[in-house]
Amino acid sequence: MDFEPLPSAAGDATADETPPGRAVCSSGCGRPSTVCLCPYLPASPLPTSTTVVILHHPHALRRNPLSTLPLLARSLSNLRLIPGRRLLPSSAPLIAKPVLLLFPSPDAADLASWCRSTPPPARANPTLLLLDGTWKQAKEMHAASLSFLSSFAVPVSLPVDCGVDGDSMFEGELVVKKEPHKGCMSTMEAVARALRLLEPEGRGAEIEDTMVGVLRAMVAFQAEHLQHRPMKPRVKMRKKKDIKREEEMKRDARLE
Repeated sequence: MDFEPLPSAAGDATADETPPGRAVCSSGCGRPSTVCLCPYLPASPLPTSTTVVILHHPHALRRNPLSTLPLLARSLSNLRLIPGRRLLPSSAPLIAKPVLLLFPSPDAADLASWCRSTPPPARANPTLLLLDGTWKQAKEMHAASLSFLSSFAVPVSLPVDCGVDGDSMFEGELVVKKEPHKGCMSTMEAVARALRLLEPEGRGAEIEDTMVGVLRAMVAFQAEHLQHRPMKPRVKMRKKKDIKREEEMKRDARLE
């Protein structure tokens, strides 16, 4: 499978769901003009010694208006995107070693610990591989790709506490949506945190700050929108036996 470029902003989910007549930014981010992120994006995509490769679920863009992939594509120059549900052996020649699979699996080493214990020559110009989708999709993609990836990829992760519930958008300034566990994060934040550790000569901190600034602005716009959006009351779901009991009570009342 060859690397495919990210679809233009006009074809992603955010733009597709823009109501007719609403002005859309055409100079960079492709978002509605009222929530344009161009002032927060780098003037040009940031170069990195790390090659970031993202296997993204086919639905990640079309059905997820909060996907951070479009912003990643406009933030990093050394980024490759592969649409699919699993990584195929045909992609191997396109991935330079060493390959770090960033995914919170039980056998994954802490990325910071891996960087400290690995000599600089052995971790120079790495490939950082991530799986993008819902957490359920990512787990399925990981399982489907593991037999191939286990032959060459080093499993690493950022700290995640599975014993603590994750934050929601209103509890964290970088949380795009409710996360299942403490430490879980969006793809863009995960890339930013990883590049801080992987990039040489202190460049990682600068790259992280820029990417986090874009993500923080996106979350702030979304939180502001949700706070002012009228919420429809949820329909109370009733059990069939309760409905049947109410019907019997009404029928008995009519017969009295």
